[in-house]
Amino acid sequence: MFTYLDPAVRERLVAEGKLIRIDREGRKLDPDEQGGGQAISILGPIPLPLQSGRLRLTVTWYACVRNTELSKVQELADQLRAQHTQSLFANLASSMAVNCVLIVGDPDAWTNPLIRVHSSCLTGDVFGSERCECGPQLQHALAAIADDEQGGMVVYMSGHEGRGIGLWAKAATYLLQDAGENTYQANRSLGLPDDSRDFSDAATLIRHFYGVKPFRLLTNNPKKLDDLAAHGLKDVTPVKHVIGVTEANRRYLEAKKGWGHRLDPEDLDEAPGES
Repeated sequence: MFTYLDPAVRERLVAEGKLIRIDREGRKLDPDEQGGGQAISILGPIPLPLQSGRLRLTVTWYACVRNTELSKVQELADQLRAQHTQSLFANLASSMAVNCVLIVGDPDAWTNPLIRVHSSCLTGDVFGSERCECGPQLQHALAAIADDEQGGMVVYMSGHEGRGIGLWAKAATYLLQDAGENTYQANRSLGLPDDSRDFSDAATLIRHFYGVKPFRLLTNNPKKLDDLAAHGLKDVTPVKHVIGVTEANRRYLEAKKGWGHRLDPEDLDEAPGES
């Protein structure tokens, strides 16, 4: 079942092949086929012109969400339609974590594309915060993929804010970090795991759009490689992804290095012109 779109619009998009479901192996499901709670619904392709810094390009955007989350929203949407309470439809957005896939090039022609699995970071990606390097990493990934002869894709995981703890808890960890704790110590002080991100949906989306074939992954994080390998993506070559180092985030990056991220001492030096 596809939600929370108007049923007539939903049927039209399904007929046009612009609204599909895939199972955990990345296989496209028939409209009436049961895929279970782990199935993912995908809207697209959608041409999306981007401007990121000096970079201008058009990517192909797909919006992706788990069926378990959609089913909860469907129930509320049906209630609102029955009550003619259109003003409350905005509340539906808060019930779903919609991940995104941005594709550069033709996946059918790829043999070893460049891929970035990027965890959402409102403060870095949107506000440009220098407490982390997330914003520059996202911009650099898009530029690197656009320049790569193979092309590739960004899988943007919108439910990963604060390594999976959410924006509210992340704000609390910032206060604890300002009091002297590092990013992992702050999570533990709140009774939260160091990193609770789940990359299984990212693996499913890569399998759907590309398959179980070799690719290069922009990452410094061995956990991400291990998680993707656990879901069948084992032929992955990590590509170091160090960008956006400043005085404001060096202590944060040192904590990540201590936690296991592939960072060398020289990686934590500021690049010329950065501060």
